[in-house]
Amino acid sequence: MICSVARSYKKKRDRNAAGANLRKGLRVLTVRARPGNPSQGLLQAGRTVFACALGRGGISADKREGDGATPLAPMRILSGYFRGDQFSSGRKTRLAMTPIGPDLGWCEVPDDRNYNRPVKIPYGASHERMRRDDRLYDACLVLDWNLAPRRRGRGSAIFFHLARPGFTPTQGCVAVTARTMARLLPLLSDKTVMRVVR
Repeated sequence: MICSVARSYKKKRDRNAAGANLRKGLRVLTVRARPGNPSQGLLQAGRTVFACALGRGGISADKREGDGATPLAPMRILSGYFRGDQFSSGRKTRLAMTPIGPDLGWCEVPDDRNYNRPVKIPYGASHERMRRDDRLYDACLVLDWNLAPRRRGRGSAIFFHLARPGFTPTQGCVAVTARTMARLLPLLSDKTVMRVVR
């Protein structure tokens, strides 16, 4: 009986320690492909692991525009966007978060001067609309992939955003459920790095 109580107490103490570490914030999120399914992944935050969606092209060390791959790289979380009318947790973070208006886009044309940057819609070159009907960007965090310096054709709009039901593939981003995002946001800052590994 004493051993049982001691084991139970140790488990509770370990859980409390893990919770305390998470409350201090997360410096690293580690993402890897789920075994047997290269377009789905596992995201480790401290001692907790969450399901996530990856690019339809799996994880690639040679990311190119349009290949649908998630870059094999460490990427810092810089800031984010959110829909205040759809995702109220968007303000509960240390990250700089900007509300998504109807005129916010993101340029995806390698030859354009605003390649891989936010743009105001209407915009002449091809772009993504950030205020999406499918709500994937209700919470959308910008990763520092191909931003400074920007290299033509090395990929644009690599975000950490919300997943479709069933974790169907992204175009190269990492995506989690709204519930997971709401849980992680208070723990993230511009010092958090997302490490995509194999």
